[in-house]
Amino acid sequence: MLLPRILPGVAGLLLTAAALPACSPLSNVLKQAQAGQQLTVQPTVLESNGENVLFEVTAKVPASHLRKGAAYNLGLSYRYQNGLREDTVGRLTFVSGEFVYDERQKNMLVIRRQFSFPYSPQKSPGELVALPDARELRPGGKRVKAAEIRLARGIVTTSRLVVRQDTALALLPESVDNNMSGTRVLPFFFDAGQSEVRNFLGTNVAALEDFIEANQRTEKVMIAAGHSPDSLDRHDPRLADKRVRALMNYYKKRVDTDSYLNKVSQIDFETEAYHRRWDLFLSKVQQSALKPAQIDSVLLLINDTPGTYAQKEKRLHQLSFYDYLEQYIYPVMRFGTVAVRYTAPKRYDSEIYLLSKKIVEKQTETDALTPEELRYSATLTPLLAEKQRIYETSVATTGAWQAYHNLAVVLQLRSEKEVNPKVARAYQRRAAVNFTLAAHRNPTAELFYRVASAYHRANDKLEALQNYDYAIKLGGSPTMLSKIFADKAALEIEIGQLDDALRSLSYSSKTYQNIMNRALIYVLKGNYPGAADIYQQAIALRPQDPLLYYCLAVVAARQQNESAAAMHLRHAVSLDRTYANRAVEDLEFRDFAKGKPFLEALR
Repeated sequence: MLLPRILPGVAGLLLTAAALPACSPLSNVLKQAQAGQQLTVQPTVLESNGENVLFEVTAKVPASHLRKGAAYNLGLSYRYQNGLREDTVGRLTFVSGEFVYDERQKNMLVIRRQFSFPYSPQKSPGELVALPDARELRPGGKRVKAAEIRLARGIVTTSRLVVRQDTALALLPESVDNNMSGTRVLPFFFDAGQSEVRNFLGTNVAALEDFIEANQRTEKVMIAAGHSPDSLDRHDPRLADKRVRALMNYYKKRVDTDSYLNKVSQIDFETEAYHRRWDLFLSKVQQSALKPAQIDSVLLLINDTPGTYAQKEKRLHQLSFYDYLEQYIYPVMRFGTVAVRYTAPKRYDSEIYLLSKKIVEKQTETDALTPEELRYSATLTPLLAEKQRIYETSVATTGAWQAYHNLAVVLQLRSEKEVNPKVARAYQRRAAVNFTLAAHRNPTAELFYRVASAYHRANDKLEALQNYDYAIKLGGSPTMLSKIFADKAALEIEIGQLDDALRSLSYSSKTYQNIMNRALIYVLKGNYPGAADIYQQAIALRPQDPLLYYCLAVVAARQQNESAAAMHLRHAVSLDRTYANRAVEDLEFRDFAKGKPFLEALR
């Protein structure tokens, strides 16, 4: 438990008598306010909380300083980079309406206020200072200052010890198939109780339009739609039929307006509406991140419990994990699917690379190669810049999700090789946009996980969180969902949503990443014995990881166990010398920084 730091006003903090003439009314206001002044900062050492640094300042000053037409102020600033940079944080002003009288010391005025400022790595270390002054309240009034008061040091960055193990990026394998016939399947999703085709996240409207405009010879179109068990979808018994009809009408309209090769009258349409299909619901449940016992309880409720469709759905509300069903299962039950069977002219793969270079350099038409052949040509060069140009051309000419995906991978790989942080960030953002375009054309949990990871790398955390959430809703293999929940938990720790992170971790497996992040949550919540026990579990998985021992040193330091902190630091430094410099600058070890055990541990 951090104790508040109280800084009494003393004569040494005031300006000299020469600077503040005794006859000045403002000088008297300043002196009387600081005589017995108490400033409290909580926490005493500032900490990062998500993307911000949050703290509370309490100021007590004698009421005797109050003068009509004048006010005592405490301006708050944060200094960093050896005092070269300073950010204004806020101000406390003792005027009517801003203060209250202290309940114990009736002659003292109190202002208690919370402040925050954005965290960035260059702000650690730094210090929070108060700049006292007294001023006249009239416009252009006089002002006199006193010496600044150091309030707190900053910033403890333990909350940023999040572990996130990136899944290796890999290009989708490209190959050329002379048989260009196939079936294109495009999923759609509807709002609860609605049948209108929507053109935003979770739909494939753009992909469907691109496919129709590509003028592939269409033989058959199969359209299916369903509904979720909830009351909004269930109240209309014909809702699934309406969704089928909406998709079919949309498809026919687009063929009439955008296709010169196909005619609606020559296409065979097949439709099916799924009504009250518990089997579809149970299939999604079995592909979810729910625990086996929870899945079994759903299966038992639906298959072995008597009752109507509506009665069974109401019983689902009584399950402790119903919020998961409502958030991640029900939305994808409001689906529609358009499957198009098509044929395209055959082509053999001679001179693919040469033709692709001509296409990229605009020396020949883009239809000299099929989309598959153009993408395949990117595998024939080792140069990332050349791969990028080929995939950019493929994206511009075909809009295929594979091209968007591989362009995003290439951009991400280029960001990893870039030394300029701004250029690297630009590559990361472009990668995220192209992963998004790929995922919208082929909405799977894995692709939306790629989107989320890309935004996570680019530090666009709101977009990352939304896409992790959407990837989970799409459902997938237990391994994939476990990884998504694990990275979602890491992000939630980074933005300060610790309870949400614990909930996400409960749906993920017991990996090194998850063990480390669960222990970190315990540290941030103040459960130090629990955190130490969890870190011990991680040792069995990675006994030579220096970060693990560094975290154990932080836990020991917070428990005021100097010998244990030194022991763990010595182990971390022996595995990686960079942790010595890190420990010197880390305010977690401020109480031991000059002690012999700490200094010996860093040798």
